[in-house]
Amino acid sequence: MNLTAIVRRFAFTGLILASVHICPAPSASAALLRDADIEQQLSDLAAPLLAAANLELDFVRVLLVNDRSANAFVIDHRAIYINSGLIEKMTTPEMLQAVIAHEAAHIANGHIARRTGNLRNSQTLGALGIALAIATGAFSSPEVAGGLALAISNSTWRGFLKHTRAEEAAADQAAANYMRRAGVSPRGLVQIHRLFRGQEALNESRQDPYVRSHPLSRDRIRAAEAFLAQYGDTGEPDPDVMYSFARLKGKLSAFVRNPEWTLQRANEEENIDIRAMRTAIAYHRQSQTDAALRAIDQAISARHGQDGLYFDLKGQLLLESRRFPQALSAYQKAHQLEPDSPQIMGGLGQAQLAVGEFQSAVATLEEARELDRTHTRILRDLGQAYAKVGRIGEASLVTAERYALTGQLRDADVQARRAMDLLPKGSTGWRRAQDVHLTISNNLKRQ
Repeated sequence: MNLTAIVRRFAFTGLILASVHICPAPSASAALLRDADIEQQLSDLAAPLLAAANLELDFVRVLLVNDRSANAFVIDHRAIYINSGLIEKMTTPEMLQAVIAHEAAHIANGHIARRTGNLRNSQTLGALGIALAIATGAFSSPEVAGGLALAISNSTWRGFLKHTRAEEAAADQAAANYMRRAGVSPRGLVQIHRLFRGQEALNESRQDPYVRSHPLSRDRIRAAEAFLAQYGDTGEPDPDVMYSFARLKGKLSAFVRNPEWTLQRANEEENIDIRAMRTAIAYHRQSQTDAALRAIDQAISARHGQDGLYFDLKGQLLLESRRFPQALSAYQKAHQLEPDSPQIMGGLGQAQLAVGEFQSAVATLEEARELDRTHTRILRDLGQAYAKVGRIGEASLVTAERYALTGQLRDADVQARRAMDLLPKGSTGWRRAQDVHLTISNNLKRQ
C-alpha cells in the first residue's frame, strides 16, 4: 500500500488523491486502498462469516476505503466496503467481524437490489459518472462500483446507502446468527453498537457516517444484548483471527499515523513480525531507507522467509527509494510465494518497467490485468509498458478503459477514438475501444 506520498499530500490539501496503489474516485476525497496484505487479512477475517451467510468468498470481497470517517457499506452483491476510520476505532477483531456479518446480511437479504435498480433508472447517471460502468456491466465489479460510487454527491450518496430501521434490525439478527454459527463472539455486535451510542442525539453534521447510513436505536442495542444473554458468549479466542486483526491494524496505522507515534508504540505489539513491519514503514516514511530495510528483513525472518506479502512490502519500499534492481528481486520473490496476487504482479511489472525490462513488464502486467481488469494502477502501468514497446494503439485502449473506470468520460473518449484509429479495424482491441466510445457518446448525449 503506497500511502507515504498520499499522507504527505493529505497534510497540505485535506484530499486523498491517486497514487501507486490507489484506485482513484474523481471528485471525491476518498479512494480504495488496494493492498494485497490488508485485503488478505480482511479476507481471512471475513471467511467464516461469509460462509455462514452462504456467500462465496471468491465472489464477495472486503475492500478498504481510505476515509478517516467511520462507515461501512455495500453497493452491490460483490463487495463490502469498510472505511479505514472505522477500523481505527475498533479494539477487537469481533467488532470488525460483526460489521462484516452485518453488511453480509444486507447482501444475503437482498436489501440492496431495490436501490441498485433505482440507481440504474436515475436520470442523473450521466452527471454522477456511473452510466458507463452500468452500460458495460462493470458496475458488478467491486473496485469499479466503489471508485465510481464514491464520486456521487454527498446527498445522493447518503440517500443511496441509507438503510431503514427494519432493514437494520433484520441485518442485526442475521449477523448475530452468522457469528454464532461461525463460532465468533456476538459480543462484537454489542460493542459496535455501543461505540456509536448517543450519536443520534447529535446534529447530523456531527454524526459519524455509519450512524447516518445505519440508523441506530435503543431497541437495536437491546436486541443485540438480549441475543448475547440468550445464547451466551460461545466464541473462543482464535489466535489466527487475533493475528490477522493485529496485522491489519498495524499496517494501516503505520501508514496513516505519524511515524514518531508508530516508533514510540512499536514495542506494544507482541507479534515480532508485525512490530518489525510497522517499524519498517515508519522509518521509510522518514526516508531512513537502510533502517527500514533492516526492519522489514526482521519481519521476513520472523516468518521464516515464506511470507510473500512482506516481500511485497519490501519491494515497495525499495521501489519508492529508487533502488530498482533490488526492488525487482524482492517482487520476484513475492510473486514466487504469492503467484496468484494481481497486486503483487502489478508491483513486479512496475519494477520491470523501472529497470527497463519492457517486454517482461508487458507480459507480467497483462497477466495481472486478466486477474483484475478494474485495477487502475495495473492499467496505468500496462499503458506505459505498451508505449515503451511501441504498441501505441493498445496503450491508448487501456488508458481509455482506465479513464472510463474512474469516471473521466471525455478523456476516455479521446483515448478510445485514438485507439480505434491505431488498431486494426474489427480486431478485439478495436471493438473494445469502440464499446467505450459508443457508450460514452450515448451517455454524453443524454446529459
